[in-house]
Amino acid sequence: MSGQYMVSRDDWSLHRKGEIDRQRHREKVKEAIKKNLADVVSEESIILSDGSKVIRVPIRSLDEYHFRFDPGKKKHAGQGDGKSNVGDVLGSEPQQGSGKGKGAGEEPGLDYYETDITIDELAEMIFEDLGLPNLEQKKKPDLSSESLEFKDVRKTGISGNIDRKRTIYEVLKRNALGGKPGLYGIKKDDLRFKTWEKTYKYESSAVVLAMMDTSGSMGAYEKYIARSFFFWMVRFLRTKYQNVHIVFLAHHVEARETTEEEFFTKGASGGTRCSSVYRLALDIIEKRYSPQDYNIYAFHFSDGDNLASDNDLCVRLVGELLTKCNLVGYGEIEGPYYYTSTLRSAFKKITDPKFTAVVIKDKSGVYPALKKFFSPGPENVRA
Repeated sequence: MSGQYMVSRDDWSLHRKGEIDRQRHREKVKEAIKKNLADVVSEESIILSDGSKVIRVPIRSLDEYHFRFDPGKKKHAGQGDGKSNVGDVLGSEPQQGSGKGKGAGEEPGLDYYETDITIDELAEMIFEDLGLPNLEQKKKPDLSSESLEFKDVRKTGISGNIDRKRTIYEVLKRNALGGKPGLYGIKKDDLRFKTWEKTYKYESSAVVLAMMDTSGSMGAYEKYIARSFFFWMVRFLRTKYQNVHIVFLAHHVEARETTEEEFFTKGASGGTRCSSVYRLALDIIEKRYSPQDYNIYAFHFSDGDNLASDNDLCVRLVGELLTKCNLVGYGEIEGPYYYTSTLRSAFKKITDPKFTAVVIKDKSGVYPALKKFFSPGPENVRA
């Protein structure tokens, strides 16, 4: 019957647009998250997720299309009088006042979009450019990074690994050789599958000393910032490296080694003597991690409110750590009662390039701190 046609249930083009739209939206969401990483990294829904694999994060730079109606509810006409020229201003909306001194505002706030994302997807974005700096070849090459590498194309494999481009090429080639060029009649012999293999890059052993001030001057905000940094540091190290050693040290006036769970959950009180944690770190290195066998990294976070009489000793002990470590990082958190005479001021005397200090003034400073401490340079030596 002319003018009629049938649509096959297998005509996947009917479903293709919806899938393309979903993929495009997903890409836009990922781009928006990347632009907002500094804010997303320190979201409480992530840090306090209790191991959840999927978390919900806000995105403040992704607009959703919607109709916006005239708030003044005025009448508008769709035509002019025919005497206007290109560029003429036909009318304008009256400007709204700033709202100052007029009581409660009537304008809506800025909405933001929320999306679900897995911790692994977010971690992949955050860790994309991070790595252990100044890695050197040591006697124990048991630290390895794992990756998947495309190795070959075969005629057999699982459907998830089908190589569409090479399959189409085989179809086109076979049809062209048969004298009937075109993309049609895919046969089993045309299918091509990618093969992947896990590869390991062996590097020298590494140990990371995570040191955190838990004294009374470290309030809930300061401890949250420090734990946010260490949360991502631990996940980064365990995601990118196979056998890195992480040692957790907490201190007030005295320092002690803790379990990972205690490090992230238990607080303390009392005064602050930062030299205690540096002494403990040096003692642990001396007894368990020889610099000849390990790449050693030490990271300390504090609000800087240290005993003034202890600052010079801290400078000397950090100097000793620098003779044994590939990098020593110090992060100082500026709380609401910040004052200028802090431990960071004393550390300005240190000129060793292996010493790095950062200041975090709000939650958005956690991500830049990660990037500054874990920016691998060209001097890295891979075993």
